[in-house]
Amino acid sequence: MQRLLKTSITMLCCLFTVTMPLFARNDEDTAYLRVINERAAKIVTSLHVTDAAKANDVQQVIAQQYFSLNNIQTQRDSGISTAKRTIEDKGMLDLRVKTIQSEAAEQTEELHKQYVSKLAALLTADQVDKVKNGMTYNVLPNTYNAYMDMLPNLTEAQKKQILIWLTEAREHAMDAETSKKKHEWFGKYKGRINNYLSAAGIDIKKEGEEWQKRIKARGASL
Repeated sequence: MQRLLKTSITMLCCLFTVTMPLFARNDEDTAYLRVINERAAKIVTSLHVTDAAKANDVQQVIAQQYFSLNNIQTQRDSGISTAKRTIEDKGMLDLRVKTIQSEAAEQTEELHKQYVSKLAALLTADQVDKVKNGMTYNVLPNTYNAYMDMLPNLTEAQKKQILIWLTEAREHAMDAETSKKKHEWFGKYKGRINNYLSAAGIDIKKEGEEWQKRIKARGASL
C-alpha cells in the first residue's frame, strides 16, 4: 500500500512538473527562459519543419522539457541542502539524501518518457533523433563517426554495439543538467566501448595514434 502511495505521489509530482507554465518570477528566471527558448529554437531550426505552427509547438515542447528538468534538479538540490543543514545523524542524513535522489530520478525518468512521446507525436523518428542530438551537442553522431573512421575494419556486430551504447548514453545525457555532466555520460559509455573493443583484440591506443597520423596527413594534402 505504501509503495503504491509513493508511486502515485511521484506520478502526480511529475505531472505537475511537466505541465507547469513557463513564467518568470525575477530577472534570473527571465534570463533562464530566454536561454532555453534560444536553445529550443536552434534545435528546431535544424529540423527544417516547414509548418510554422508545428515548429512552434516543437519549440515549446523542448523549452518546457528544459524548464521541467531544471525544476526537478533545483528541488532535488534544495532538498539535499536542507537535509545537510538540519540532519545531524550521518546515517539518517545519508538515507534522506538517497531518498531525495531516488525520487528525483523517478520523476526524471517519467518526464523523459513523456517528452519523447510528445516529440514522436509531432516529428518523424529521424527528427526526434536530431532533437536528442541537439540537446547533447551532437556527441553521439560525432563519436560514432570517429570510431568508424579510426577503426574501418570493425564488424557489423561491433558497429551495432557501439551505436547501442552511444544511444543509451545519449538518453541519460539528455536529462543531465550541465554540459560537463552530459559529456560525463558519454565518457562513461566510451570507456565501456573501449573495453569491449580491447577484449576483441583491438589495441585502442595504437589505433588512435595511427588515426591521428591519418588525420594530419589529410590536412597536409588539402
